[in-house]
Amino acid sequence: MQTANLKKRIVFSVSNDLSYDQRMQRHLTCLSDAGYETFLVGRELPNSIALKPMPFEQFRLTCWFNKGKLFYIEFQVRLLLFLLFIQADCYVAIDLDTLLPNFIAAKLKGSKLVHDAHEYFVEVPELSNRNISQFFWDTIGNACIAACHLQYTVAEELAQELSSKYHAAFKTVRNVPPLLTDQPTLKTTNEVPVVLYQGALNQGRGLEQLILAMHQLPVLLWIVGEGDLSQDLRNLVKQQGLAHQIKFWGFVEPHSLREITLKADIAYNLLEPKGLSYQFSLANKFFDYMHAGIPQLCADFIAYQTINQTHKVALLLDCNTESIVSAIQQLLSNKQLYAELKANCLKASKMYNLQLESEKLLGYYQNLWS
Repeated sequence: MQTANLKKRIVFSVSNDLSYDQRMQRHLTCLSDAGYETFLVGRELPNSIALKPMPFEQFRLTCWFNKGKLFYIEFQVRLLLFLLFIQADCYVAIDLDTLLPNFIAAKLKGSKLVHDAHEYFVEVPELSNRNISQFFWDTIGNACIAACHLQYTVAEELAQELSSKYHAAFKTVRNVPPLLTDQPTLKTTNEVPVVLYQGALNQGRGLEQLILAMHQLPVLLWIVGEGDLSQDLRNLVKQQGLAHQIKFWGFVEPHSLREITLKADIAYNLLEPKGLSYQFSLANKFFDYMHAGIPQLCADFIAYQTINQTHKVALLLDCNTESIVSAIQQLLSNKQLYAELKANCLKASKMYNLQLESEKLLGYYQNLWS
């Protein structure tokens, strides 16, 4: 899809280190292929790997602080100074923690301003019971979001919620993989079945419950990713004597992640009902599992319910060890159900893929200048 706005420069801001952000890599590549000049700025962490060549420009800011209030204060200042010295026709803020610097830069330069909400930011578990922090980020949202020229997020249900909260017309661009020609076949399972979790190792993801479930299951567990609970979860595995059954892969770059995912038999995407952010979530891993043809255990939340009613690709359940054990045992023993879910995954991937979502994304940005 070509646009009439070739060579418009769009600068995207995130607070992560860029290397593992599949959504941003997909979106910037899509816009770059359509003729836009795209630029992605994030931050460099002590353990950041070298950036891989991409069809868009990349830059990472280095901060003295890497967590807590001091990090967010420092990052806001550094990002603002960076944006003030880089020219753009459009500034895109990813989540509330990059919105204020982009709002100021866009106002001062008379550029377009876009907000891409990857989650319900003020309702994440990390902000629960932290009224001052919630008030701070909510104030930024109330002051800036309605002033954006375009707002979009990852799911229809979350778009409706954010539209009501911030008095803005949020659109939707799902975080989905491309539909590839080498779609997985309905392969048989491994000799020892593999259960896979990919994503951040943070609170509320049901990872402790999943680890404890391994005592009752004849499977291997692969955990791909890192996060706030990385060391705690490794300690738990050691304490429970499960090191022979559980493998931590650490961070894996997107181009290698699909190879690991395709080797799994059952996938895991449960969440505890901790805050509205999780309850309105629609994770990229849900679609990554779908495109790999892997039945999954999934949170029984609204966005997943909507898709699963039309395309049954998952077992929806509560996040507790007993339910996890029962669901995995069901998938291991009921071959007909397992085959049905796998077949549904491959059918659903033709409805939820980057090719279709890219048409929406490009249309939104083309309309900014029409």
